[in-house]
Amino acid sequence: MSVTYVNARIFTGEEILENHALTTDQGKITSIAPAAEKAAASREIDLKGALLAPAFIDLQIYGGNGQVFSMYPSVTSLAATVAYSKGGGAAWIMPTVATIAPEVMLEAMKAVRAYREQGGEGVLGLHLEGPFINPAKKGAHLEQYIHAPTQADIDWILENGRDVVKIMTLAPECCDPELVRQLEAAGIVIFAGHSNATYAQAYTSFDNGIHHATHLFNAMSPLESRAPGIVGAIYDHPKVAASIVADGVHVDFASIRISKKIMKDRLFLITDAVEENKEGGYVYLREKDRYVSATGVLSGSCLTMTKAVRNCVEQVGIPLEEALRMASLYPARAIGREQALGRIAVGYDAALIAIASNWDTTVYC
Repeated sequence: MSVTYVNARIFTGEEILENHALTTDQGKITSIAPAAEKAAASREIDLKGALLAPAFIDLQIYGGNGQVFSMYPSVTSLAATVAYSKGGGAAWIMPTVATIAPEVMLEAMKAVRAYREQGGEGVLGLHLEGPFINPAKKGAHLEQYIHAPTQADIDWILENGRDVVKIMTLAPECCDPELVRQLEAAGIVIFAGHSNATYAQAYTSFDNGIHHATHLFNAMSPLESRAPGIVGAIYDHPKVAASIVADGVHVDFASIRISKKIMKDRLFLITDAVEENKEGGYVYLREKDRYVSATGVLSGSCLTMTKAVRNCVEQVGIPLEEALRMASLYPARAIGREQALGRIAVGYDAALIAIASNWDTTVYC
């Protein structure tokens, strides 16, 4: 069914159009025209002056709506996570599994596949955060499952998850570069993270093809005067983009502002959101505006993508249009989907978000 959206300011990803209408049909954007020349459609939606923008994309989230997908992967927990994300402005997500037993990773792969087969929407693939990370920067990850990859490990991932695993976070200093290249050749986007790499180690891995990093500052070697670390290498390498958790807890808002000045369009938003879980390997306990482990280690956020964007505008001082790109176009670019997602243009996927003046949001897709 074709739908025309009227009475909205339209942010295309590049500019804001006034007095225009947008029409979609069969999941694609088919027309953007002055309101007086709007395309005929089966249905018309009056957005009452809201800002219509590309829907957000969250490349790192563990659960939502009372379900922890990363611990208990199933179609049900995945659907709950998608619903949570959609309520917070993200039409597309990359559900994430932290370092855990292989059988749980396998169940997560099966859940994503089954969700798709049952007609589920909104899932771009699976993000494996670990287990090939550095125990020195494990954060809240379970150390008993952390290890350097072998050829058998890579073969297992590709045999069981080639069609669904789309992102993998690993510590480059702990991994044979040839094994990393095999993952990349299979279409998996590699993010450097949970890493204690020196500046030289990180920069070399970036030169060799790793062009992304997971949650800047968190669980990585810091920028210091005589040891620039992986943070320094991310700042310094022109091809590396990094995600960041803009809740003011994982990263101070001043650090986000400084990073944005340095990295410009190489910095994008994730939520790193999780849900409460009081038993099992990963315990997530709610403490006001964050989740912590049973031992008090910061282990997840309470963010939505809309809240992250709002924080960037109101707390960091990033212009609204750029904050919107950090939640849509730049994550789409990170996974090579910028020709279909992250913009409002004819032929792009019809995943849209209407943002009211009070930051209330509605996702249309």
